[in-house]
Amino acid sequence: MEQGPEMLRRFSVNFAILSVVLDASLVLAGMLVSGRVRPYLNVLPFALPIRGTPDWPAVAFAVFPMVWVGVFTLFSIYDGRKHLRAASELGTTAAASMLVGIALAGILYLSFRDTSRLLFVSFILLTLGFMLVWRGLARIYFRIMRERSDGGRRVLVAGAGPVGREVQSQMQFAGLSHLSLAGFLDDDPQKLASFDDVRGQLDDARKVITEMRVTDLVIALPQRAHERMERLVKELSDVPVNLWVIPDYFHLALHHAQIEDFAGIPMLDLRAPALTDYQRLVKRVFDLVLGGIFLLVASPIMALVALCILIDDGWPVLFRQRRAGENGRVFEIYKFRTMVRNAEQLRYLVEATDQDGNLIHKVRDDPRLTRTGRFLRRFSLDELPQLLNILSGKMSLVGPRPELPYLVDGYQPWQRKRFAVPPGLTGWWQIHGRSDRPMHLHTEDDLFYVQNYSIWLDIQILAETLWRVIFGKGAF
Repeated sequence: MEQGPEMLRRFSVNFAILSVVLDASLVLAGMLVSGRVRPYLNVLPFALPIRGTPDWPAVAFAVFPMVWVGVFTLFSIYDGRKHLRAASELGTTAAASMLVGIALAGILYLSFRDTSRLLFVSFILLTLGFMLVWRGLARIYFRIMRERSDGGRRVLVAGAGPVGREVQSQMQFAGLSHLSLAGFLDDDPQKLASFDDVRGQLDDARKVITEMRVTDLVIALPQRAHERMERLVKELSDVPVNLWVIPDYFHLALHHAQIEDFAGIPMLDLRAPALTDYQRLVKRVFDLVLGGIFLLVASPIMALVALCILIDDGWPVLFRQRRAGENGRVFEIYKFRTMVRNAEQLRYLVEATDQDGNLIHKVRDDPRLTRTGRFLRRFSLDELPQLLNILSGKMSLVGPRPELPYLVDGYQPWQRKRFAVPPGLTGWWQIHGRSDRPMHLHTEDDLFYVQNYSIWLDIQILAETLWRVIFGKGAF
């Protein structure tokens, strides 16, 4: 692990405790410094002039540090292993601090309303600055100490097959400077002869670990080598090296696998969600706020659409259909009806297979469409009732489209990875083709979204979707 003095290792409990104490102290420092700074802000045109240093309520000196540290704990900021990258730690620190600011503003509003607003804003900004600066300096310090010691952790991988090479790829992708790959061990003569980074056989583990000063041995052997893995662990029982085991089951995972405590037993969760709890919270709030606004704005349009359908082809106005959503769970989706009432029984009129044997179930000139339905589809107005699915939590504004269950039955295992996130009203696939690219044949677009999710990507997709809907491109 990252090294510092013996009592201050990067991921140690001591460092976590120091972080809590330092953060609480910086909150108090922010309160004191903001009081000194406030008189100088009288020059601002919107500032209410005050004389002298304003006083904070005495109880705030106890409450503010507790709230700040408490929110940071909820965001796992004191768990260094969850924020290995500087951008992740500093970004989460800033986001959590903004939430703290909102919480403290609410506390002051309900108790001490006379507190200067400029004093409060300067306190939040100063304290956030203190938090970011000391964390940045701590990272620089640990990097210097690591370079002066042994250069960080050296990782040796037992197994140069697909699982072992995936470890190498992930290490390169993560770009963590404190981890370096020492090489591989493998008993396959072909790998020994073909790859320069294979340092020897598994029997050479003790020798290679000593010569290359390996700190971590990752065992990435296939399932059939279980007995050899057990023997290797026993052979290294007296060697001071960290041992890690990768179960050869990750190819079965929906998106990624993680160890979870299940009834007191550590188990490998193959259906671990692709989104962290924090990402899921942000995405849900985003859906509720924007979804509610969209529904409010779209209500008159939806009423007009319903009337047009009723006049053109009668009841029912809504079309309900079972779709597969997150983790493959089936739910009922809502759309405005665009086809004749017995469209499902007439599915044979449009279904066909392409030259690769893939099922095509959507065509541009679908004979089942009504006159109103053709117009609604061109501008995607038939999708508006799905705002109700979004507000109920069955869908999200952005994500892979929910698929028809009978098409899911024909999925290959890798295609099911698109179910790792909530289904969406629009998504990466839609802005790169919409109806003229059948979604079950272009799962790669959905997997790109799953692997690169961020709230900013959601905003980008929504903006591009609006542009495409206006021009009716790709929809039928």
